[in-house]
Amino acid sequence: MVTGFGERVEEHRRELHVHCYRMLGSFDEAEDLVQETFLRAWRGRDSLRGESELRAWLYRIATNACLDHLRAHPRRPQPRAVPVVADAGVEPPAAKAVPWLQPYPDELLDSADVVIERETIELAFLVAIQHLPPRQRAVLILRDVLGWSAQETAESLELTVAAVKSALQRARPTVKEVLPARRLEWSAEPTAEERSVLRRYIEAVEHADPTLLGKVLRDDVWQSMPPQPIWLLGRESFVAAWTPAMVGPEAWGDWRLLATRANRQPAAAAYLRRSGESGFTPSWLAVLSVEDGLITQITTYGDEYLRAFGLPASL
Repeated sequence: MVTGFGERVEEHRRELHVHCYRMLGSFDEAEDLVQETFLRAWRGRDSLRGESELRAWLYRIATNACLDHLRAHPRRPQPRAVPVVADAGVEPPAAKAVPWLQPYPDELLDSADVVIERETIELAFLVAIQHLPPRQRAVLILRDVLGWSAQETAESLELTVAAVKSALQRARPTVKEVLPARRLEWSAEPTAEERSVLRRYIEAVEHADPTLLGKVLRDDVWQSMPPQPIWLLGRESFVAAWTPAMVGPEAWGDWRLLATRANRQPAAAAYLRRSGESGFTPSWLAVLSVEDGLITQITTYGDEYLRAFGLPASL
């Protein structure tokens, strides 16, 4: 059983990373928990009863490693502060703030050993399941995302089948309450609509055109900037807040944006060339939510994530 054990376990690294990412909402912490999973697997390798059980056995170890981590480092979504700016009459989002949420590069999702469906990895879903207590979250992921039976889930979490069913019955309404209204059709590949919206968004920023930017945003668009508590609500407020960075005497400089994908969503990496500089340096990463040809949400991260997306250090 020992011969080639490390190689066989390594084949499941990426899908286990995605699993830990769903549990934790953090790309970086998921990496640490995969390493912890492999360590626990090596120490307990004699308990593996057969090669056919390897994948489920690893998922069980990873899930419990994540639960142990969450017990040691408890956290929960917090009510959002008053938005920095907000349009009058626009309803705020139902979800609370999840400051530890990090983006996941699509390139790495595509290298996983299993199909990663969009509705189970997009940022809105991850925010929603972070509202669940850790054990309910684990049950929901094992049952509704991975498709495990109640019996398999119970054995993995050392619960009764009745406890698993009860946890799932409590988890589903919470997720439904927090999750935004969803489209009926989802695809891992970017749609023509998403490509068009992303192109228009990039064009608006690169041309420093507030009018064009406003035309690609829905009235109730909102922007969050994890881990900061700062957020904006409403199209007019968003455009007013970003215009000084693009045009006028306070403009930061010239912008260049590269199209990319995160969490099966369109995204753009921004590079800035300030006055007197010859090159463009990384500035931020924006992940877009698109519905009916307009941007409904922009989640903006710092430039520290660009390397994970395989993006250049400068332009």
